[in-house]
Amino acid sequence: MILRRTGLISCLGLTLVVGVGAASADVASTAAPTAARAPGAGRSADDAVNRVVAISVDGLNPRAIRVLGRSRTPNFHRLMREGAVTLNARTAREQTRTLPNHTSMLTGRRIDARRGGHGVTFNSDTGTTVHRAAGHRVASVFDVVHGHGGSTALFTAKTKFALYQRTWHATIDRFTVDTDNSRLVSSVTAELRRAPRTFTFLHLSLPDQVGHSRGFMGAAYLRAVRRTDRLLGRILSTVRSRPSLRKHTLLVLTADHGGRGTSHGNARRLANYRVPFMVWGPGVAAGKNLYRLSPRYRSPGSARTRYGGRQPIRNGDLANLVTDVLDLPRVPGSHLNARRGLHTFR
Repeated sequence: MILRRTGLISCLGLTLVVGVGAASADVASTAAPTAARAPGAGRSADDAVNRVVAISVDGLNPRAIRVLGRSRTPNFHRLMREGAVTLNARTAREQTRTLPNHTSMLTGRRIDARRGGHGVTFNSDTGTTVHRAAGHRVASVFDVVHGHGGSTALFTAKTKFALYQRTWHATIDRFTVDTDNSRLVSSVTAELRRAPRTFTFLHLSLPDQVGHSRGFMGAAYLRAVRRTDRLLGRILSTVRSRPSLRKHTLLVLTADHGGRGTSHGNARRLANYRVPFMVWGPGVAAGKNLYRLSPRYRSPGSARTRYGGRQPIRNGDLANLVTDVLDLPRVPGSHLNARRGLHTFR
């Protein structure tokens, strides 16, 4: 079925697929090359990277990775062993909720619109756009990648991410919603094998779902993190099994918030505002702490931190890390990682 900015909903585990333009949502177009370096520019470790897969694990408390250990979360630990990582990154300061923090990841902005933020303070799909929330047009990483000839995709396990398709419909080439996390990952790996995009954003929801119903950091939650680790393993195996992917694909993983008990809404609780940030791929400094690689940043210890002074690594740094490694301009209007101070390469 050819879908052009239309939706398909299945009753067997909600599925929605949206394609933009002439291509079917089920037939990915070959990603165009990203912008070239200026003639004579020196090569750097990230020059091999021409595509990025970003993964947000909804509600991933980084303490769960430590509690479960390498034997029960081998793929998270593989990222820690082979990539540049911190388990002490931060959410946006203002809120520790899903839509506000994912909007920061995609725009490189804080939340508060009065201070240059994106204005998404709500956590349900109200039918509006990010532009309306901010009071003006807000650019995203999708806009930058697409605007420089790249192809983009957003895969999500929550229907409220329709906010982003509605906002950036012209620059998200494929938008897929599937509440079944395993089936969602199958869609991603199929596209990686067939025709990978320049930028793919994947949102997984299992830890958050179980956290709300059974308690974050409880036994059921830890089982959900283990299941998510297996899903991550499928993506890593797909990338590693193909030389064209293995040599040119960067993977970035973070979370929108952590959690403890049955809620993550209190933005003043460490268990809610502390998140992981992991980078894995060609040229990345294996086994290194991101704070040691990035002197412009300061490890916050257990502090919540404000936006003034040297900053902690935040999940919102993702947008301009993507533009940086793809040799593209920063996201217009962004301020998180706008100086490209987050270093991940050897």
